[in-house]
Amino acid sequence: MTVAGRAYRAARSGRPVPQAGLLVGGLVLLAAVAVLSMGVGARHVPPAEVVRALLDYRGTDDQVIVRDVRGPRALLAVAVGAALAVSGALIQTLARNPLAEPGILGVTAGAGFAVTVGSALGLATGRTGELGFAVTGSVLAALLVAAVGRRSPLRLVLTGVALTAVLSGVALGMRLMLPDVFDTYRFWSVGSLAGREQTPLAVPLAAIAVSLIGALLLSRALNALTLGEHVAHTLGAGVGRVRIAALVLITVLSGAATAVAGPILFVGLIVPHLVRRPAAGSVPWLILYTMVLGPVLLLVADIASRVLLPTGEVPVAIVTAFLGGPMLIWAVRRYGAESL
Repeated sequence: MTVAGRAYRAARSGRPVPQAGLLVGGLVLLAAVAVLSMGVGARHVPPAEVVRALLDYRGTDDQVIVRDVRGPRALLAVAVGAALAVSGALIQTLARNPLAEPGILGVTAGAGFAVTVGSALGLATGRTGELGFAVTGSVLAALLVAAVGRRSPLRLVLTGVALTAVLSGVALGMRLMLPDVFDTYRFWSVGSLAGREQTPLAVPLAAIAVSLIGALLLSRALNALTLGEHVAHTLGAGVGRVRIAALVLITVLSGAATAVAGPILFVGLIVPHLVRRPAAGSVPWLILYTMVLGPVLLLVADIASRVLLPTGEVPVAIVTAFLGGPMLIWAVRRYGAESL
């Protein structure tokens, strides 16, 4: 029986889940999938050669492909997958809604609107310009949603949905009236890892790394918040400060991931559900599991995007949407319409 199967049976029977063992197993799985990802493509590179390229670089053609192209792409997939998955876990915990995902804060819509406006003004030229506008738009949108809806999880969700509708509608109108803007936007709007590794990524990846550490540090306070605001106050947790800190982390994680890879949906929804049972109600374990499984999911989707079509690549966002649709239906059936 697999590790996941044993964890499931342990959770069902009430026995403690071997959480540390599952985490180690997840890290091993992540390393194996990363090596596989760096070997799959138009030119197949054996796993042993991938490992040699990372540990004993000698400049062969295969090793150049691994070090210069597929390695940075795999690193990007790991960072984006972790950022989206952890931000999904944070927003579900903060909103106390199992169907919440980072897009409800208006991050994706804000990034798309900013890229559209920047293209219309002739300023969002090239990948660097698009990245700057996408980050700015996602942060401003999330700040507006947080300012209006900070007093309650329900108001937060409703504000995010309303702002997303407004920004998406205005941006769509601009793109329909300005064909050049549409041409620029459509390349950014397709969530993909192909070619994105050539974009300057030092600042976004550093922001993601710092935010992931911040999520781990905040996880214990979020544990108290899941018991309710009154209980959290009794336990000494500063509810307002915790909520603001969580919103900042969600904004940075999902905003940076969207800016560098485009909109990739469902990762923030799928992964927290997959690890919720072995996490056994612990927010720190939930964050750790999502931090590992998010990259695994995105790497697997990226591998599938390369092999599904013989003539080219499928954008990874299409693969995650294909996986996420059934998952969303399952979540709605399990948690009921009252969670929406």
